[in-house]
Amino acid sequence: MREKVKSNQKTNTNACYFFVVALKRMLNFNVPHVKNNTGEPVWKVLIFDRFGQDIISPLLSVKELRDMGITLHLLLHSDRDPIPDVPAVYFVMPTEENIDRMCQQYIKLYFLVFILFICVSVEPDVAFSATNKTDLLNFLQVFDQYLNFITLEDDMFVLCNQNKELVSYRAINRPDITDTEMETIMDTIVDSLFCFFVTLGAVPIIRCSRGTAAEMVAVKLDKKLRENLRDARNSLFTGDTLGAGQFSFQRPLLVLVDRNIDLATPLHHTWTYQALVHDVLDFHLNRVNLEESSGVENSPAGARPKRKNKKSYDLTAVDKFWQKHKGSPFPEVAESVQQELESYRAQEDEVKRLKSIMGLEGEDEGAISMLSDNTAKLTSAVSSLPELLEKKRLIDLHTNVATAVLEHIKTRKLDVYFEYEEKIMSKTTLDKSLLDMISDPDAGTPEDKMRLFLIYYISAQQAPSEADLEQYKKALTDAGCNLTPLQYIKQWKAFAKMASAPTSYGNTATKPMGLLSRVMNTGSQFVMEGVKNLVLKQQNLPVTRILDSLMEMKSNPVSTAIVFVVGGGNYIEYQNLVDYIKGKQGKHVLYGCSELFNATQFIKQLSLLGQK
Repeated sequence: MREKVKSNQKTNTNACYFFVVALKRMLNFNVPHVKNNTGEPVWKVLIFDRFGQDIISPLLSVKELRDMGITLHLLLHSDRDPIPDVPAVYFVMPTEENIDRMCQQYIKLYFLVFILFICVSVEPDVAFSATNKTDLLNFLQVFDQYLNFITLEDDMFVLCNQNKELVSYRAINRPDITDTEMETIMDTIVDSLFCFFVTLGAVPIIRCSRGTAAEMVAVKLDKKLRENLRDARNSLFTGDTLGAGQFSFQRPLLVLVDRNIDLATPLHHTWTYQALVHDVLDFHLNRVNLEESSGVENSPAGARPKRKNKKSYDLTAVDKFWQKHKGSPFPEVAESVQQELESYRAQEDEVKRLKSIMGLEGEDEGAISMLSDNTAKLTSAVSSLPELLEKKRLIDLHTNVATAVLEHIKTRKLDVYFEYEEKIMSKTTLDKSLLDMISDPDAGTPEDKMRLFLIYYISAQQAPSEADLEQYKKALTDAGCNLTPLQYIKQWKAFAKMASAPTSYGNTATKPMGLLSRVMNTGSQFVMEGVKNLVLKQQNLPVTRILDSLMEMKSNPVSTAIVFVVGGGNYIEYQNLVDYIKGKQGKHVLYGCSELFNATQFIKQLSLLGQK
């Protein structure tokens, strides 16, 4: 069953907010989240599969789960001891393997079980009958949640993380793909998009590009929505079943775009903080993983080098610095981190004084920051200290992350690549030949050089002559590049007939402002000497221009749009849409994609396609 949801929410276009509300309702046995008379939540155990883990982890912290009464959260296929007198909430995909595992655990481990399917591909009774466990249905409560998508930002979502290769750009564009395989991919995308709109409580107006995979998605989604609306009594979009209701007065516009309309942007070197982190670091589901050297001091001669320490940092909505600067050019971010550090240093004496008052000298800062609100009210010192320590934690976090990004920028000359690619895409005169850039042994990795050349090839009004192409290929081979991505791009460009009408990327978008030659204090480690301080100038990428043309139509004006890229998206397009909508008062836009990849992941897919 799908639990009916009443809504008296005010108009809101924050997809993340409504998704969190849906998750919290789910974790409270599909009833509105309210504390009982004692002020304590109902304690329970949460069990999820990898799909469920990916959906919950970017949105709810361990502390927030604890506030919801989750005493323990576990993976479905891990072994555990019985926990008597504790209800269990399962949040899983309805696969036969998962259902069989739940049946093995039921009764042995928990006295009451709530099974919350992420989405429904089969009816629960059919699923359980397949495992010969229909008798258990009398003791279980089973719900369909329609949450088969991952919300990463207030205005950004992605369909899947697990098995994303099944809906990848490569999967959709394989030359040997069968009709049945394509239908399966399209159905998978449509099912997840349907879940998204059920959660929003909105029936969209659909627009798409013709003759592409996006049109196939549009047709199937339109059919699925109409079939659900046809049954008024059981529709998920009418009456008190309306999930969020924020679009009840005006339907949002869904713009379905095919990745093939713009292959240059996913390969582009970027200059904004969030997109850079995703491009050069291990950034995954709002968590960045860094390797930090433990140093070589006091190591005897001939001893093994010490292992690098791995650290993970969450970059989420609660991080105010991240929210403010994730779309900023990197030099601005580096300066802001330094300013925050100097501000904190001015308050360090106050921190030491507060610790002394509380008798907490030498205590772990993480433990201090977990002080409860009730304890904090005992003295003004206690209320001040956690705030200051949290500020210090965020400064340390972004110092480490920005330092790691800066290392890549300087060793690979990413500022030079970014500026050069911007000139190529905007048809501006180049101050250095492309062949010289490729041949420069000190400029970037082989992958950087291949990305640069592919952008040139995609953006060119006319493809280079065979003689010139051979010269470029030789230079790329000498630089250590794998040429298989180029093989696919050549086929793609010929098939799409792009040579005479390449995608336009607008005017120049960067303005060099000289070099940041000063050293930004030894404490911050941001030695920016030699790195160009490029100031971004707003330009609309192809996806943004498509949205702009649709939102500005006088015959059917819309205030809210969802742009969804079939075949994969990236943070560059997302940030471009965010910047675009800032200048449109009263307008809102959400960005979604079938998978989220960086340039390295995308070029691997192109390489596999080029091998065919």
